[in-house]
Amino acid sequence: MLRHQGTKRTYVHNVKLASLLGITAGFINAAGFLAFSVLTTNVTGHAALFAERIAMEDWKTARVVALWMFLFLAGAFVSSLIVSRVGRNQRFSYVIPILIEMSILLGVSFFGYRYDRSLVAKEIFAGSLLFAMGLQNSLVSLVSGSVVRTTHLTGTFTDLGIELAQVLQKKRDDRPALKSRIVLRAAIIFFFMAGALAGAFLYRRLGFYAFLIPVLFLLIALLYDILRITVTRYYRQLHPIKKD
Repeated sequence: MLRHQGTKRTYVHNVKLASLLGITAGFINAAGFLAFSVLTTNVTGHAALFAERIAMEDWKTARVVALWMFLFLAGAFVSSLIVSRVGRNQRFSYVIPILIEMSILLGVSFFGYRYDRSLVAKEIFAGSLLFAMGLQNSLVSLVSGSVVRTTHLTGTFTDLGIELAQVLQKKRDDRPALKSRIVLRAAIIFFFMAGALAGAFLYRRLGFYAFLIPVLFLLIALLYDILRITVTRYYRQLHPIKKD
């Protein structure tokens, strides 16, 4: 799901990636908004808020929003740097960004009770989630070859609209490929929305401990690849390929 890149990557890998990390992003977006009144999976709305705060000469809030946008960028930068530098030498370079994201979510889960609704506390907690989502979005984009993005839906809805219009054209040789891309876009949207619903529902009942749920999703993503490799190697040892 995560370890395959380039020519080794298949359509099925991308669907699995979109499903599991899409639901993770949706969950964090909804739970993060209910917890801190901040959208934590993209920066589009923050750009508008930043401009509005500047116009209102609210420099303190503008500084905080600018920091949030920077932290999302920093997360994307750090994830890309890790994969590009470590990935040349280690097969599991994606593990490091995922572990960082899991650590951030664990921190929010266990220290969220200290959130006192002050601007400083909101700056720290929401900023950490934005950094984590920058990490995830960059990692998913790199691994999938920019085919999958799981932390926001604007581009996904745009691509889906274009491809739905294209598939309705009568004479197209690439119709099967178009249908496959449509299914992938639909999967991203569906699982992001499912994650958002789950995040809103569980945060109202579990509070900050709800952020342990996406930690579980990320752990599954890691174990899936690691266990799959282990099982494959074990199977090959038991059933070696016979050469003629």
